[in-house]
Amino acid sequence: MTITDRTHDWAESWQCAWDRQQEGYLPDREERLGALVDIVEAVGGRTPTVLDLACGTGSISRRVLARLQGARTVAVDVDPALLTIASASLGSDDRVTIVRTDLSHPGWAAAVPVPAGGFDAVVTATALHWLTEPDLRRLYGDLRLLVRPGGVVANADDMPEGRLVRLSAALEAVVERRREATMADGRPDWEAWWDELAADDRLADAVAERRRIFGGPSHPASFTPPASWHVAALESAGFAEVGIAWRHGDGAVVAAVR
Repeated sequence: MTITDRTHDWAESWQCAWDRQQEGYLPDREERLGALVDIVEAVGGRTPTVLDLACGTGSISRRVLARLQGARTVAVDVDPALLTIASASLGSDDRVTIVRTDLSHPGWAAAVPVPAGGFDAVVTATALHWLTEPDLRRLYGDLRLLVRPGGVVANADDMPEGRLVRLSAALEAVVERRREATMADGRPDWEAWWDELAADDRLADAVAERRRIFGGPSHPASFTPPASWHVAALESAGFAEVGIAWRHGDGAVVAAVR
């Protein structure tokens, strides 16, 4: 796939817009993503093979490849609009393979080119809360089969600490004040950002398709259990070591080593 300079610049502008919109909701977003890249490097060294799960615009792949020049990633998502941006900005990089598949379907992994021996790492951020509880349990079992022995699955998402109810609520209030301060610069919120995307002629059809898939710019009610649920589900899936690798307020990275 050949990406012209003009198309690449167009995609980069939407990449920046995506980052800016996301940071409005997640003031610690770069810390979260940095924690995932740290895990990738710790397990895979300088030349890891990585599955970027529910990749969106490719935010994690971009950061992995920027730090680890010898990395290779497979970026997977179902969203046609976000994948259009990912393809336009990353599609000419031979270190990246972009795949469209739906994680909510049991056969999703058949579309993924799995390296011999399995991936060093599977990473995902702020995405798996879109799945129902049964689908997420099943997905964790699928992922154990995709990573090599000693490989890791790491999920960064909102995962409250169930044993610190009062403190967690107080910390969430602090984060909410940070969100309000960040959004005060006029950056679009989630729905306004999608409206802007739909107004771009190159993306209008993909946004329309996305809205047919998801029923609108938003998505069904999120499944956001405490981190202990994720730990237990990953242990049940057969991972050897499971725990919280990073936390800030309700945000956490749960990592599982096969």
